[in-house]
Amino acid sequence: MKNVITSVMPDSIAEEVGIEVNDILLSVNGEKIVDIIDYRFLTSDEEIVLEIQKPNGEVWDYEIEKEYGEELGLEFGGGIMDKAKRCSNKCMFCFIDQNPKGMRESLYFKDDDSRLSFLQGNFVTLTNMKEEDIDRIIKYRISPINISVHTTNPELRVKMLSNRFAGAVYDRMKRLAEAGIEMHCQIVLIPEVNNGEELKRTITDLYELYPSVANIAVVPIGVTKYRDGLAKVKTFTNETARKELEMVMEFQKRFMEEINDPFVRFSDEFYLVSGIDVPEESFYNGYEQIEDGIGMIRCFREAINYSAQHLDKNIKGTFSVPTGKLAFDEVSNGMKKLMEVNPNIKIDTYKIINHFFGETITVAGLLTGTDIISQLKGKINSEYLIMPNNMFRKGYELGPAEYIMLDDTKIEDIEEALGVKVLVCDHTGEDIVSIINEACQEENR
Repeated sequence: MKNVITSVMPDSIAEEVGIEVNDILLSVNGEKIVDIIDYRFLTSDEEIVLEIQKPNGEVWDYEIEKEYGEELGLEFGGGIMDKAKRCSNKCMFCFIDQNPKGMRESLYFKDDDSRLSFLQGNFVTLTNMKEEDIDRIIKYRISPINISVHTTNPELRVKMLSNRFAGAVYDRMKRLAEAGIEMHCQIVLIPEVNNGEELKRTITDLYELYPSVANIAVVPIGVTKYRDGLAKVKTFTNETARKELEMVMEFQKRFMEEINDPFVRFSDEFYLVSGIDVPEESFYNGYEQIEDGIGMIRCFREAINYSAQHLDKNIKGTFSVPTGKLAFDEVSNGMKKLMEVNPNIKIDTYKIINHFFGETITVAGLLTGTDIISQLKGKINSEYLIMPNNMFRKGYELGPAEYIMLDDTKIEDIEEALGVKVLVCDHTGEDIVSIINEACQEENR
């Protein structure tokens, strides 16, 4: 049943007034609760009345006085108190359509839900929405919202998303901008489709909506070996990636002069493929787009350079680090720096080829346990295997402490197959030194 309370935070307002797990929230201030957005909006006031149904069927009213915006401490099943809205697009770049058969069901679900954009940072196309959905975003001030734009050319967007309503995105964005809704935009770039002159048009159009459009993230299309029946597309080469970067640098130079921000940033993959070094740390504005793969290399370098000084010089230990083909040299260089600080620490970096999705997929975050096990079995002699957390996906069907990889491999599966202890670090490398220190110190106790 909807709106069932699954958790009451300790020492919270809800616990204090006696609300309990398995109670059902019926309304706030007399208004029915449809989903988490209603709940967040209606419970922000200082004085509220909650209508709660107890498991025995009794209905109680709770009158609560609190600070404006203060959380009640309630959690609900499913996160959004409703089913996520399914995407009806058939995008030519959709990664989900390129998944192999036989994976867990949740990996085939395509959402296009503005609530998940607000709460979890998911990107939405604005295509699978009615006008009342746009009204609701404005009414409830659902901001910021992450939008998958790809192109502002209406005809091209209809083609790319295979949805006849897709061409209206810019008009909807202008309406959101006029209402003061902050937007973060993403462009999945496809060679000979929405790059070059089309990309120039899109960047120019979106810049017209600045500062409501706060930034643009440009990422390359990912192509797996499972594209039978899908549109034929190309991937970026050294030459084509360099050409796009050089083109966008002209925009960035102009934007820096006008707003002191590059406004549009390319993901690290473009830099690694093109051979152009990544920008300095200040370029990334606190790594605000790092979830799009923008600034990860620079963040990793800075983290290693800073944390290396904290590596305990009196410890010994052996470690292995698997990573994807794309970032192998960068990760390997980082591990060498740590070994220079303490030569008694041995860290082997392994390049894992992605056979599961295909060798065109080269990022670490899309590696699977199957490939890691098959390519490392019998090769490593270390005590520990350090894996970045972006190799794992915490599925909604799992408990909060469980990690699972895209092919359903769990940490214990890897430990058993390779005979090592798995340590999970942040994908930026910020905690890798503390993890190494702690593991070696425990071993020596």
